[in-house]
Amino acid sequence: MGDEDIRGQLCRLGLTRMQAEIYACLLAEGPGGTDDLALRMSRHRRGRETGHLLFAARALDRDVAHLRRLGLITTTGTDGGEHTPVEPSIALEAMAHTRSAEVHQAHLAAKQAYRDYRRSVTPQGTEDLIEVVRGPHVAERIWNIEEAVESQVLRFDSPPYHTHCTANPVEIGKLGNGVEYRVVYSRSAVQNADYYNINIKPCIAAGEQARVLPTVPVKLTVYDQRLAIVSMSYVESEVKDYLLMVHPSSLLSALTGLFETSWRSALPMHLNERVPCSLQPVHRRILELLATGVSDDTIAELLGVSRRTLSRHLEAMNTRAGSMTRFQMALHAARNGWI
Repeated sequence: MGDEDIRGQLCRLGLTRMQAEIYACLLAEGPGGTDDLALRMSRHRRGRETGHLLFAARALDRDVAHLRRLGLITTTGTDGGEHTPVEPSIALEAMAHTRSAEVHQAHLAAKQAYRDYRRSVTPQGTEDLIEVVRGPHVAERIWNIEEAVESQVLRFDSPPYHTHCTANPVEIGKLGNGVEYRVVYSRSAVQNADYYNINIKPCIAAGEQARVLPTVPVKLTVYDQRLAIVSMSYVESEVKDYLLMVHPSSLLSALTGLFETSWRSALPMHLNERVPCSLQPVHRRILELLATGVSDDTIAELLGVSRRTLSRHLEAMNTRAGSMTRFQMALHAARNGWI
């Protein structure tokens, strides 16, 4: 990492530009007294005038004293006239904690300022419960909220989509960071071949827990159980250009409870670890799709195979399970813990 990078990173922790330059200079060129350090700083800044050097030396005294108080430098030499950089772990950790506390306070202040603003434009006092987001800012707001999620996302997923059925790299990244996603899809979402292949399938592969119902009661996403987004389904498609944001309240608790009830009654879209390793991947996908309740034509389309090829796969699966009908195959799968 270059000197410029070091200075920039130190400034992010709360040092002034001059203080960061002093510490970087001592790291690059070794210990030195105040006059020597001022000369180095002047040389780095291409300042050769005596007046500039005297000004720098006086200004350095304050910044050097501050760096000593932080524990980033110490004095050495018989007369204590040399400044030496100190291993920075403890000092930087303390600075990081201080900056984190400042950011937290700024976060609280901004939230309070926004509440005050909402009260000024909506004096009825409902601003802490429901917020309406309209028009072209809907998709951007959704992405921003999901980027900030920390532990859990609960979702009812059904068309139409504000994000135009595109991939969801934010969810895949959050899954990789340990965020839990539980999603109940409507059958209409699974039947959309593009959405299934671009969005649903990659998210399940990344660790999403997915289940399916014929329909979902509402388009809903709950973030960390502290904020819910309610948007429009097909029934309200003519007004899908807005969403409702529900803040902590009894309504948010009711929406979370609705999700949990639906989750318990929904069917899984992915098999568990007890599925035999020898089961072909295509047969695993067929079992998962059969559980969603979509038609054979839809399964063939989602797999990218012909109906005849799908029939051959189903026959092979019946042979493996020793079944004659799909009902018998489903019983075999359930008894053996495949689903």
